[in-house]
Amino acid sequence: MNISSIVVQTVPKYLEEVVQNLKDCEACDYHMHDEKGRIIITIEGEGVSEELAKMKIIEAIPHVITADMQMAYSEDELDAQMEVIQNGDAVPKVLNDDDISFRDMAYNGDLKTKDDLETFTKKFDKTER
Repeated sequence: MNISSIVVQTVPKYLEEVVQNLKDCEACDYHMHDEKGRIIITIEGEGVSEELAKMKIIEAIPHVITADMQMAYSEDELDAQMEVIQNGDAVPKVLNDDDISFRDMAYNGDLKTKDDLETFTKKFDKTER
């Protein structure tokens, strides 16, 4: 189960309308907002794909300027990563391989620059750790 917090931004003029639409939306749980148009919600999903689908629903609500994920928790992913950490080397193999140039290493960088997050997450999950 994945749980993520999201800050939704709208302009104060449309705040009450957006808050009501979020409360009525089955894709998220509303928690609080301020007078500046910042709204805190959470989403849950069985995986990243389900969360991304819910993000798209939220982003499509009229007058939503941005919906940015702030914190994410994934029970299954956490367990899997803990196992990798506990059974792996402290330094990734690629950093100790003298035959690999740093120029050939892929930088996955800022998620905001990714056009297709669903494909990116599937590729990232296959990255050798």
